[in-house]
Amino acid sequence: MSPSPLSRGPAVRRAVPLLASAALVASSLALAAPPAQAAETLLSQGRPATASSQEGDGYAPSAAVDGNLTGTRWASRWSDPQWFQVDLGQRSDLSRVVLTWEGAYGRSYQIQASDDGTDWRTLKTVTGGDGGTDELAVTGSGRYVRMLGTERSGGYGYSLWEFQVYGSTDGTPPATGAVEVTGSQGNWQLTVGGQPYTVKGLTWGPAIADAPTYLPDVKSMGVNTIRTWGTDGGTKPLLDSAAANGLKVVNGFWLQPGGGPGSGGCVNYVTDTTYKNTMLTEFTKWVEAYRNHPATLMWNVGNESVLGLQNCYSGAELEAQRNAYTGFVNDVAKKIHSIDPDHPVTSTDAWTGAWPYYQRNAPDLDLYSMNSYGDICGVREDWEQGGYTKPYLITEGGPAGEWEVPDDANGVPDEPTDVQKAEGYTKAWNCVTGHRGVALGATLFHYGTEHDFGGIWFNLLPDGLKRLSYYAVKRAYTAAAGNDNTPPVVSALAVSPASSAPAGGEFTVRADVRDPDGDPITYKIFLSGNYANGDKRLVEASWRSTGNGTFAVRTPEKLGVWKVYLQAEDGRGNAGIETKSVKVVAPPVTGTNVALNKPTTASSFQPSYGDCPCEPAKATDGRADTRWASDWSDPQWIQVDLGSATPVRKLQLVWDPAYAKSYEVQVSDNGSAWRTVHSTTTGNGDIDTIDVAATARHVRLHLTARGTGWGYSLHEFGIYG
Repeated sequence: MSPSPLSRGPAVRRAVPLLASAALVASSLALAAPPAQAAETLLSQGRPATASSQEGDGYAPSAAVDGNLTGTRWASRWSDPQWFQVDLGQRSDLSRVVLTWEGAYGRSYQIQASDDGTDWRTLKTVTGGDGGTDELAVTGSGRYVRMLGTERSGGYGYSLWEFQVYGSTDGTPPATGAVEVTGSQGNWQLTVGGQPYTVKGLTWGPAIADAPTYLPDVKSMGVNTIRTWGTDGGTKPLLDSAAANGLKVVNGFWLQPGGGPGSGGCVNYVTDTTYKNTMLTEFTKWVEAYRNHPATLMWNVGNESVLGLQNCYSGAELEAQRNAYTGFVNDVAKKIHSIDPDHPVTSTDAWTGAWPYYQRNAPDLDLYSMNSYGDICGVREDWEQGGYTKPYLITEGGPAGEWEVPDDANGVPDEPTDVQKAEGYTKAWNCVTGHRGVALGATLFHYGTEHDFGGIWFNLLPDGLKRLSYYAVKRAYTAAAGNDNTPPVVSALAVSPASSAPAGGEFTVRADVRDPDGDPITYKIFLSGNYANGDKRLVEASWRSTGNGTFAVRTPEKLGVWKVYLQAEDGRGNAGIETKSVKVVAPPVTGTNVALNKPTTASSFQPSYGDCPCEPAKATDGRADTRWASDWSDPQWIQVDLGSATPVRKLQLVWDPAYAKSYEVQVSDNGSAWRTVHSTTTGNGDIDTIDVAATARHVRLHLTARGTGWGYSLHEFGIYG
């Protein structure tokens, strides 16, 4: 898969003067204390610092390690738990941690250490804290040190003037940043600068220009890595922003046919040396450009192409192409290694059946990568049964996708609920971490903001609104999202009538909605025509509330299956979004369709194009899935012979997207002398229901102006007596 697809700043709190003064006095007293032994060194000052949240732009984590005890501070959001951590750059022996609190202090908290920023050891537990300055003797070691706050002193958050970590190192210089896959069969790990590194990532969706806006939020989720699909001359600002936020990047290189089934173009990897040489030259250029960038974690060559080649070839030729493609990936890997020995090379597919090809043809890859959603736990089973000798990274994962879920009663994929999607991310991470020593982490899908069909299915914050899935990922990566203000939860969403909503009428949406934090809820309702007309946009529906969690929604004019989305917002940047399908049908017309299966002729018809032949008789066969289609010119006509003089009181025209803007309804007794009983110059397609009063044997549409560049196309030409 590839992407299709702002947290609001909290209110700034002013310090309470007396409490702030007390904290400063306490800080002065602490600084006057005798220093520790001479070998002890202040390790934290100026080092990269991160936190679970920050109160505003002026209260960044870096402010608590800048050496300024009175002028700058970190402040968290007003909830429990929260954490603050500092990366010392290398594993160090720890002796003392000094916390200089502002007026908003931690009553209960833990001081923890970690070698990789993932697995934490508790060095000290504090309960009954009273603010001021806490000077804590600790014993232990680690590269990362954090304060995990579990109980605040009041209604504000946690606020530190300074967080100081003292200890000693073995004298080795800080890590250079080289990335390696180390270890042996079944006991691998990824290391950065010699330190263990578990990829806790997300795929990247926003524009590169928006990276400075969104990456601090990404970091606050506990993410340490983002993944891209393409690397070129425009990538540097993203890498720069990632480095500024302490994040690494999996730099992708796109190869056709990328994106698995239905995506990308076809390349002949057996014979097309021009394409391969062009790509190798292009990739080489950007590896040389970014190999020394501090944000570069690894290189990822191709995305789902082994699977995607089935869209281009079959049989023995498909087998040859897959072998040639993975052989070319190996050529790229060797070239990258010759330029950049300090970063691993991987390749992504969406099918573990691709791994035998990589195992056979791409020995220079350092690790494999896999996109897997609903069956992500099966990746481990396939790896074990396949006898593979390299670790892997999950480069996309999350809830079950459109291709993995059963169809609903309307024959379209039954999209998981918000709750089920959140559980899907939790499951995905548990499956990854459960395969210790082999799965080196994941970049889950997707940190995107698109508010469309695919965005609602997968994005953690469509239109900048955080979903339950957003907090599920944050909880998986930090274990510290339990007391965040979270989205409304929508359940028991139902649509009625789900399979027979008359076009242009109304249908009912009903749901149970609750907000865990008691926030007031506002609603929006959207429609997507993805399954009806291929339009993946979400368009706000015309609707009205009818009370008790029910809504009357105007039905689209276009026939087919639509998706309806109920969006519940809490005013705090969160949203619960649920969706169901609704099948739009032609409005019922009383009486008998006297045109059904009667002889039908036309000025022209398309013998072949798309779903054609589209003969005139298909407009009177009573089926909504067949159509008549004319040549692409004006004028055109279609007529029905009713067999004898017949009273006609109503017509129903069900248009394909190629509709008539101007036309006349004409009747005749003999098929040659016609009289007009209705005309329009403002047709807009979809369904036209027309009242007439006539008696005739022949009825025809005289079509004079098309509404599109195509011809005229009718699914049904219904005539009712």
